Amino acid sequence: MNLGTIPAGMAINRPTVAQLRAFSALAEHLHFRDAAAALRMSQPALSAAVAALEESLGTRLVERTTRRVLLTPAGERVARRAEVVLAELDRLVDDVRAVQGPLVGQLRVGVIPTVAPYLLPVVLPRVAKEFPSLELSVREEKTGHIVAELLAGRLDVVLLALPVATAGVTELVLYDEDFALVAPAGFQVEDEVSREALNDLDVILLNEGHCLRDQALDVCRDVGARAAATYATSLATLVQLVAGGLGVTLVPETALEVETRRAPDLRVHRFAAPAPFRRIGLGFRSTSPRAHEFEVLAASIREAVADSGVAPGVRTA
Repeated sequence: MNLGTIPAGMAINRPTVAQLRAFSALAEHLHFRDAAAALRMSQPALSAAVAALEESLGTRLVERTTRRVLLTPAGERVARRAEVVLAELDRLVDDVRAVQGPLVGQLRVGVIPTVAPYLLPVVLPRVAKEFPSLELSVREEKTGHIVAELLAGRLDVVLLALPVATAGVTELVLYDEDFALVAPAGFQVEDEVSREALNDLDVILLNEGHCLRDQALDVCRDVGARAAATYATSLATLVQLVAGGLGVTLVPETALEVETRRAPDLRVHRFAAPAPFRRIGLGFRSTSPRAHEFEVLAASIREAVADSGVAPGVRTA
């Protein structure tokens, strides 16, 4: 079929929701592979959905090149409309769920990597027991990505460090947790470390994009300390670098037990009061009709953390 203009008198078939979601993802990423990955579908399936949408509308929506995808003028208009339509469909589903009761059906959750492996094993069993009709889908990504996915409507709620430096996100505080100083065994540091002691130490950090890196930098800046130039992609790698003698680092209390038991040649030092800390919370779209549900979820998480005694330097809200 020639996908140009629509012949006079020819009816336009209505697009399906699946076709609109596929095209909306392609319009955002401008790359078939990346769009397919975002939707967790195969690239051929995505391509077929976009082609079917073009055929149903009788016009070309994308210009395919060897390296990227460009939107045609019609594609630009469809992308804008599709975003509105999909957002309204999500609101319809949310409104129905709100009537059915709290935390029923699908809930898409984004979690940052420096929280997910330490908090989820504590929280998920309790949530599953309290809300048996809840269908959780969890995605682990850095802060910037999960906040963008939240605002785009592809996530319902996010679990991350606060505050969120983005408009349109409502925050619910879950708990505060202290940072501890992790150093190689035999390192000459007082058992209760003052923040000023960081001035004399090589503090190594996670790489850019991790909010934990930014928080550690803030602690260092408060006392005029400078971080070392060695960065890691995960807390596990960071702690192993410390075990290898490359410096010291700051680790949140919830991660201490898991990460330090993998490297026995380490010593944990607590800071003198007031210790530096980070705040963990839930974030959701301020326009979401499910605010009450997220408050119920936040209360369940706080109770799970408090009952688990996950770490001595953790204080629930």
